[in-house]
Amino acid sequence: MLFEEWIEQAYSLGASDLHLEADTPIVARIRGELQTIGAPVAGAALEQIARELLGGGRWPEFVERGSADICESVGGIRLRANFFHTVRGLALAIRLLAPSVKDLRVCNLHKDFRKLIVAQSGLIIVSGPTGSGKSTTLAALIEEINATRARNIITLESPIEYLFANRQSFIRQREIPTHSPSFEQGIIDSLRENPDVLVIGEMRTPEVMRLTLNAAETGHLVLATMHSANCAEALSRLCMSFPSDIQPSVRAQLADCVVAVCCQRLDFLSAQRLHVPRCEILLPTSGAKGTIRSGNFSQIPTVLQSGGEEGMWTFERYQRWIDQMTDWVHPPSAAALRSAGDGAVRPAPPLKARPAPGRTTAPQSPGRAAADARAPAEEVIEVPVEDVDLAALARTILERKS
Repeated sequence: MLFEEWIEQAYSLGASDLHLEADTPIVARIRGELQTIGAPVAGAALEQIARELLGGGRWPEFVERGSADICESVGGIRLRANFFHTVRGLALAIRLLAPSVKDLRVCNLHKDFRKLIVAQSGLIIVSGPTGSGKSTTLAALIEEINATRARNIITLESPIEYLFANRQSFIRQREIPTHSPSFEQGIIDSLRENPDVLVIGEMRTPEVMRLTLNAAETGHLVLATMHSANCAEALSRLCMSFPSDIQPSVRAQLADCVVAVCCQRLDFLSAQRLHVPRCEILLPTSGAKGTIRSGNFSQIPTVLQSGGEEGMWTFERYQRWIDQMTDWVHPPSAAALRSAGDGAVRPAPPLKARPAPGRTTAPQSPGRAAADARAPAEEVIEVPVEDVDLAALARTILERKS
């Protein structure tokens, strides 16, 4: 319960991260700044919390390796936690995630994002700095496909952050290294599993990037994330990860298969007390493809600036949309998440019967309501309010009773 209270407190303060360390005050990152929000935590108490979160199966592995990653829901709040050791003892770095999978609207993203998933094949890159909401945007794109199209979706994540429920699509989530030893092996295996959509949690190594490009080029829609400050840096980093002698062919391959490159930053709207993503979106126009093939990534900002009519967004143009936006969706409170439970979907209450026109319903006492609930259903006789013939009504009742 103590750990759950810390998580709820951080969530209520709008924190993105929570840091716990033995015999050290509790620290949260709120709007990008670290703030102390609690008294020092005893090392023994923190170890007990870690043992409960990791369970008996993963605790020995953590002791051996010195680090571990998990994703859990605590009090209805989804989180990703990294366990590690410091000179003071055990420590946890916790990222607070969206409480459940959200669509693009609930993520406060522009409706143009829906156009990105229309493609049957190709590569969509979602990039940005650490903590900018890349995983949430990626999950929203997957959920948009899930809600509108019948697709076989395979995700490779480390760790799994959001759990999807099959709607129109069939989604199979695989965690690295739990379900596959590496991203490289996971991609190779996934291509033999008849996917329509392949999701790569993060492109980190040149081999993962090579396999991702090959998958996008062979008729699959591939969604992947990577770290970058803008679209130009994302493309440059991807291409520069390869040896110089094959970079021209990599740029040509990328130009042919790219569907979109999105880079986002997370801004805090003080008036709304809300974090919203501010995005830059590059689309594969002839000018963009030519720039990628030539490797002139410094010209990407010019391509974005001139591509507004073709659906591209610069950070400045997107900021103007944010300034004009009024219909923001706010995240639920910690109390609402706790009462709803761990993402449980609760049935809607039954609709109440509306009285017929001209009739009124008298309030019932608790005893009368209980008696009615136990009594068998009886036929209801409609009685018009005006011009009531009491003798005829009595005959009708007697006939029905007999």
